[in-house]
Amino acid sequence: MDLYQAVVLAIIQGLTEFLPISSSAHLILVPELLGWQDQGLAFDVAVHVGTLIAVVAFLLPEITRIVPAWFAGWVNRQWSNDGQLGWLVILATIPVGIVGLLAGDWIEINLRSAMVIAASTLLFGLLLGWADRGGDKNHKPMTKLGWKDTLIVGSAQALALIPGTSRSGITMTALLALGYTRTAAARFSFLMAVPAIALPGLLKSAELAQSQATTNWTMLAVGVLVSAIVAFLCMQLFMRFVERVGMLPFVLYRIFLSLVIVGFML
Repeated sequence: MDLYQAVVLAIIQGLTEFLPISSSAHLILVPELLGWQDQGLAFDVAVHVGTLIAVVAFLLPEITRIVPAWFAGWVNRQWSNDGQLGWLVILATIPVGIVGLLAGDWIEINLRSAMVIAASTLLFGLLLGWADRGGDKNHKPMTKLGWKDTLIVGSAQALALIPGTSRSGITMTALLALGYTRTAAARFSFLMAVPAIALPGLLKSAELAQSQATTNWTMLAVGVLVSAIVAFLCMQLFMRFVERVGMLPFVLYRIFLSLVIVGFML
């Protein structure tokens, strides 16, 4: 992998990780369509570290409230609203963690085909459009989120292990369908991304540490830096217009992408 490929893939990761269009689909498809060699585990870890840095930086005001409040609640077993939000993020992470441990390898081997990506891109894109159809009328703020809705959203997040689904897309879809505002849906989806990116990243890092592959540290540094900058800017722009514009542009893009994939397969 050369510098040009590293920059392109890092930009793709930064753009697609938090938009409802599936980063995994793009990272699988782009190298395949352009005839590039697989970027390797080390680079995958690097760009995910970059997006993790970006989302932590973007949510830093919330995180610096939630984490201390969650720990403080253990003193008398009473948690403030911020502490309870910490519990909800943990609860939302459990389903994807269980499914990942039990079926992650099977999904990796059997569901990384272009046909699966095309189908899931189209299906979950249409589902996003359906959930967002009444987005202008949705009124629930994130403070209304309880454990039942959180379990539903967390279970939806587990579907994101299927390439083409989009973790942010499926979680926003679930929240919109439950009546939450677009801003609340995006914000909680971003919060859920912190453990959802960090935990698999740790597992991949452990796997990488045991491998004998040669590491190109320059390419990894480029991956971290570029993906972090692009992801941070992407979240900023997304939050500015999502309440006004809605999800339709992303739904249309997903339909277009699925047709392009099918066209290349024919």
